[in-house]
Amino acid sequence: QVLLVESGGGSVQAGGSLRLSCAVSGYIGSIGCMAWFRQAQGKEREGLATIYTNDGTPYHSDSVKGRFTISQDNAKNTLYLQMNSLKPEDTAMYYCAAGQLLRGACIGVYLSPLKADYFRYWGQGTQVTVSS
Repeated sequence: QVLLVESGGGSVQAGGSLRLSCAVSGYIGSIGCMAWFRQAQGKEREGLATIYTNDGTPYHSDSVKGRFTISQDNAKNTLYLQMNSLKPEDTAMYYCAAGQLLRGACIGVYLSPLKADYFRYWGQGTQVTVSS
């Protein structure tokens, strides 16, 4: 019912930047919260950021706050993740996700929303590789 397709990944040297995109299609009216996750080889999936789609309010994990920025363009039905000052440890498969979290839950009013089980729909992922 909801399709997510990531793009924009690639190889970049440390200190560089990338902007990932996630095209959203299907019945997007059922989605209230979107997110970016990543999973490095041999590690668990890590939540990076969320955005409440009705008003664009973002939430960023402490680990990437200041370097990564989540945003959306509702007219284009697209989610973005701007990544600056990339480090080799940022190398991972990056996924966008969508769920039906209430606003307070989505933007982390009380607890972190960055749990994979909260999100029902997932893209296929786009690889980001950062060399030193």
